[in-house]
Amino acid sequence: MRAVHSLQYRRRHPLAQALSVVLGLIVIGVLMVFGLVVAGVLTVGGALWLVWRQWKRGRAAMPGAARQARQPEVLEGEYVVIHHSRPVAHH
Repeated sequence: MRAVHSLQYRRRHPLAQALSVVLGLIVIGVLMVFGLVVAGVLTVGGALWLVWRQWKRGRAAMPGAARQARQPEVLEGEYVVIHHSRPVAHH
């Protein structure tokens, strides 16, 4: 017995061939429409998110009597220059 299936197998009935082609085109069409819908939702959602962020940032920058001027956040620390020729002892 041979359990080898040919990859070149085609249906011999012309109606079955036409139906498989039509079914394949329908599946590809549905996948393309689904992809376009997902891309559209992501685009609109991203645009709304950017508008929301800009709107919030604009409101935060508006002068108000109750708002105090924020000091800029500064990172302070000690820095050591490391030379590659000498080993560094960490404390």
